[in-house]
Formats: sequence, structure tokens, C-alpha cells
Amino acid sequence: MHGRALALATGLKLARPELTVVVAGDDGDGFSIGGNHFLHACRRNVDMTYLVMDNEVYGMTKGQPSPTSPADWDSKIAPGGTGVSPFLPLAVALAAGANFVARGYAGDPNGVAELLVEAIRHPGFSFVQVLSQCITYRPDEKDWKQHIHPSRSAPTEDPAEASRRLMSDDALTTGLFYIGKRPPYAATVHSTAHTLAQIEEGFVL
Repeated sequence: MHGRALALATGLKLARPELTVVVAGDDGDGFSIGGNHFLHACRRNVDMTYLVMDNEVYGMTKGQPSPTSPADWDSKIAPGGTGVSPFLPLAVALAAGANFVARGYAGDPNGVAELLVEAIRHPGFSFVQVLSQCITYRPDEKDWKQHIHPSRSAPTEDPAEASRRLMSDDALTTGLFYIGKRPPYAATVHSTAHTLAQIEEGFVL
């Protein structure tokens, strides 16, 4: 919650590299409150998977606009819209160094499952955005079912090509966009023979 899951997951994976680590988040905590953690998790490229359920609204706290809400989305909290361009999660992840960039749709659970399998198997930091309607505060998102469509292009290993696709995308395209080859970051964990008493001696003034 509140964007801190990636920091905890990074420490866990580096301390216990044998574990398969999957992190769950949403557009509010992942791209706003925890935006800094998101950027640096992509940059570090630790071998884990980040799954973000994106409904373009703060659905748990009465429907405020989130970082991915359209600039002109009218709500009680922001009449007429915020006027702020929405955050582009996939493009930002790619630019920050994520090694796997994909988007799924909650209305296609089998497709999301396939993306997650690929993401978990791929070495490095894998990011999967899942478009998920919040019909309580965003009833207009019911139309997503008619407009979301699969990508017509095969995933690329070229970040420049992936960037061109993502920057011209309508944000409703699903599929795998980028598969990187950057080796994942791995910390060397050393065992220690120090006892607690020996450690305490180091702090004696």
C-alpha cells in the first residue's frame, strides 16, 4: 500500500534471490505516492514482476482523479477535469529501464495470465499494467470492452522502436511491447560468522 511495496520487494529479492517475487499495486499508489520507487525499480532491474491494476481513479477513497485519469475527466472533486496530462506508465517504465513492458485487460483473464507467466519467466524487472474498470466512479469505463484491442505488432527488443509504439499508442492496446536483454541486478549476499556480541563491540564508544 501507498507505493512502498516495490521497496520491500527489492530488499526481499536481493536477500532471498531464490524466491519468485511478484508485486501488486495500482495506479494511485504505484504512479503517484510510490512513483519514485517505481522509477528506481525499473532502473535497478532486479528480477521481479510488478503487476499494476489501473482503473484511472482513486477507487478506494471516493473517486479522486489518479495519475492516469484523462485530463478532461469531470468529477465532483475536479469539476471539468484536472487539466493535467495523464501519466504514461508503459512509456515511463521503458525509459526508466524496465526489462519487460506489457499491458493486459481485466476482462481478458486468460490473456493477463499468459502475460504474467512470460513476465515472471523473463529475467530482470518486468512491468505489467492491467486495465481494470471501476464502474462505481468511472461508469464510462464500461465502454473499454468495445475499444480495448490487441497489439498488431510483435514485441521488440529495440527500446527506440518500443518507445515509438508506446508514444503513439491509444493506451487501450494490450500485449507485450518490449523484451529487453539487460542483465538483472543481483546483490552478493555474504554469510557472516559474527556473533551479536562481536557486532555490539563495534558500537562501543
